[in-house]
Order: sequence, then C-alpha cells, then structure tokens
Amino acid sequence: MTNTQKKRVVVTGIGIVSPLGISREATWKAAIDGVPGIRKITRFDASDCACQIAGDVENFDPTAPLSQPLYPRGKSSEPLTQAVSAKDAKRMDRFIHLALAAGIEAYQDSNLDSVRDQISPERIGVNIGVGMGGLPLIEETHRTYLEKGFRRITPFFIPQVIPNLAAGQMSILLNTQGTNTCSVSACASSAHAVGESYRAIQRGEETVMIAGGAESVICALGIGGFAAMKALSCQNETPGKASRPFDQNRDGFVMGEGSAVLILEDRDFALKRGAKIYAEIAGYGPTSDAYHITQPLDTGDGGYRAMKLAVEEAQVRPDEIDYVNAHGTSTPLGDAQEAKAIARLVETPKNVHVSSTKSMTGHLLGAAGALEAALSVLAIRDSVIPPTINLENLDADCAATGLNFTAQKAVKKEVRVAISNSFGFGGTNVSLLFKKHKA
Repeated sequence: MTNTQKKRVVVTGIGIVSPLGISREATWKAAIDGVPGIRKITRFDASDCACQIAGDVENFDPTAPLSQPLYPRGKSSEPLTQAVSAKDAKRMDRFIHLALAAGIEAYQDSNLDSVRDQISPERIGVNIGVGMGGLPLIEETHRTYLEKGFRRITPFFIPQVIPNLAAGQMSILLNTQGTNTCSVSACASSAHAVGESYRAIQRGEETVMIAGGAESVICALGIGGFAAMKALSCQNETPGKASRPFDQNRDGFVMGEGSAVLILEDRDFALKRGAKIYAEIAGYGPTSDAYHITQPLDTGDGGYRAMKLAVEEAQVRPDEIDYVNAHGTSTPLGDAQEAKAIARLVETPKNVHVSSTKSMTGHLLGAAGALEAALSVLAIRDSVIPPTINLENLDADCAATGLNFTAQKAVKKEVRVAISNSFGFGGTNVSLLFKKHKA
C-alpha cells in the first residue's frame, strides 16, 4: 500500500489517570509545573525492601459517577453512568479500573458518543497494552490459597488478572465490536498498542481505535522483583528527587502506575463529524535490538532505527523535530544510549528539546508509552515542552550529545513534530511520531 493509499490518522480524544492527577488536564498541569508524583509506598510494608518509593495514583475511585451519561449502545438503551459499578469493581484488578477510567475520559473528550449512529460498532476497535497484568491480585490470591486452600480461590480470579481483560472490559463498556486485543511487550506495550492501532486505521480495517495502556503492579512482588534486579532507585529519603533521568547521580527507575488512552480516528471521518483534532499520528517505528534481554545496545542502534523508521514514514526531515519525549528511565545505561541515538538522528542537536516526564510520573511500565504519547500530543496542542525535573548535574555522555534536555522548567516553544520513545525488556523499541494537524 502506497502512502497515497494509506488513511491519515488523527488523535481526537485523550484520557489519563496518573501519579500526577486523575484526569488529562490535572496530569498535564502538574507535568508542566514540574510536580513530582513519587511518594513513600503505603500500600504494603516495604520497610525491608531496598526500594520503598513509587508513583501511585492517589484518591482514585473507579466507581465515581460520570459527569454526564453516555449511550454507546444507542439512545434507546440504558445509559452508562459510571465506568465500573461497585459490584463489578470487585471482579477486576486495579489495572482494569485505571484503564476504564482513562478510556471513558478519552471517549468523552472525543465526543464520539454523539455520533454513534453514524458508525457501526464493528468499525471501532480496542488495543490496551499491559505489561504485567494483575500481579497484586495474583499475590493476594496465592496467599489466600496457602492459608485456606483451593476452595477459597474466587471463580473471578483468572478474568481479574489476565492482561487482555483491560481491552475486553473496555470493549464491553463502550460497545466496540472491531478488533479487541492487548499488546504485551514489557515497557513498550502501550506504544505498540498505539502504533498497531494506527496501522489498523491506516490500512482501512478500522475507522476508530481506542488505544492505550494500563499498569498497576505496586506490590511486594512487583517492587521486590525489580529491586532484586537492582533496577530501582533507592533514594528513599527524597522520593520526589529519586527519578532523575540524564543526571550523573541517577541510580535506577521509580515504578509508577496508571493508564492513558488515545482515541485514534480515520482523518476523513473525524473531519466529516467535526471532531476536535489534537494532532496527526504520522509515523510508527518498531524495531528490536536482538542483543540482550534487559540491556540496550551500547550504540543505541535499536532506538535510532525506530526513530528513523518513524521519521521516514512521516516524510519529515530530522531538522523538523522539535521535541522528543524520551524513554529516559533514569537508569545508568539506558539514558546515555538513548541520548546518543537521538543525537545521531537529528541534524542540529541543540535545537531539539528532549525531556523525560518519568522524572515526575515514575515509570508506568506497560502504560508508559501511551502516557508519554499523550503528553507529546498535549505539547503540540499547547506549544509547551514539559521539563525533566531533578536534572541538576547532566551526565557527561549525555552532555556530549549537545541536546537540550529541558532541565527543571517547562519551555514555551511551537511543537510541529514530536517523537515519543518507548523501549522494553527483550530488546523491543518503539517510536511514535506526532505532528501538528494540517488540512
């Protein structure tokens, strides 16, 4: 299929539940203001763990009533008044709660509900990327089994915890009868979900995709497992300063939780219905390092090739890139390699702003790619680049690239083209390219 035959794809809705806030705009304001969402863990006793901090979502109620009723099954049907009922909430793990809340916000934001009679539910699909699924509930259920035996395992256990049930529950909730899938590729899961959703519309297979990710594994096994790998920051006494991408004193990532969902549409359909358009998604670059299960290539070549693929597909020049939302996890190896890859791609490094919003949110694992894609789109909307907070002493290898890492404060700047990077264990890499929408 040639570029002229491919459908153009736009973003018409965004929903976010994150450590920075329980909505798109609350999260965005905190990100622009440089507010950290990292705190001491209170969900379980982490006092014996090397890492005792995380980016959790505070004051979240999945059963909260919606601001207005929705009718995804038509005006003659029963209205949808909350994302999850109190009864159903007990049958889902937290990652599903977070996904449904973000999905509802994105759906409301897109105003798709008002035109459901103009599109068959068979032309609307869902792809919600999840990296690890219901690990906290697996942990809890195993404890119940050890204490009380087989008979006390709930029959809802399996559908509570398997990763694709975020997409499955979303499909039921919003009456989407097209593709219903879950991308699982570690920390690139939701970036793949957005990229593959883009492809589905581009090829004409779907008209609308509800695409994003969700993750919630702040539990003893989740934190303990990553701590055992020595992947997590141990700056427990200063949680807000622990995630410090590109800083010479970084010592590991901080786990976060949350969900972000984008509504992607065939541009022709979006224009026909008069939809608000945030930006156009124009490039998707998936690659593999084929090198190591946890470490990136020293050259950063996998990430470089992913960005190059996205740039080439979008038919933009490297000097047109204004912003890169870096994967930037705050790990010693990954940050420097990614910086080298970005500098290799662009023609004038000092003109490109790079930031890692993980400095504020922590690393949402499978949900990270969708959250950072959403923040990149909002940067295009508002012509402002969120900062890398806690960047006090730039790493020497990063400094050598000549890139502008947007230290400490947001920068007002027109963003014509933004790239969002996501890399995961297993050597998987994804770059998503968004650009300002033009007729």
